[in-house]
Amino acid sequence: MRSMEITVLVNGRKRTAPTEARTLLSDFLRHTLRLTGTHVGCEQGACGSCTVLVDGEPVRSCLMLAVQADSSRLETVEGLAGNGELTDLQQAMLEEHGLQCGFCTPGLLMALHHAERTGLDAATTTHEVLDGHLCRCTGYGSIRAAIERHWRRVDVAE
Repeated sequence: MRSMEITVLVNGRKRTAPTEARTLLSDFLRHTLRLTGTHVGCEQGACGSCTVLVDGEPVRSCLMLAVQADSSRLETVEGLAGNGELTDLQQAMLEEHGLQCGFCTPGLLMALHHAERTGLDAATTTHEVLDGHLCRCTGYGSIRAAIERHWRRVDVAE
């Protein structure tokens, strides 16, 4: 099998590692870099559990080869909490019980983080993000409540 070395900037840290040409980005993150927060559910891009940000854009990492990410800036769920402190959105998910089994949570958080960063309003964010993610535990009620709680805090802070 052909192997090559790639370099990525993951959560602000430069990482260089060998990978086979056929390795998926999700597997590279989980198995090579040991960043296991990125979950793999369907391996078809439908569930959203493997969502990470590549150069600021949400990507289903189970559909992208690691070699395609060479020289890219990657953001994973491990990079959200600074200094071990949960982000407000993570805290809201905890308070509203929006992460029952937690399997879909990393992908949801990354997609919500991107949506907030790009300036979508609360209603659009909730609809667009949840539309692209599957949760088999919560029925989305708790997740919606967490997003609403987060947006109320954002509105008060502004």
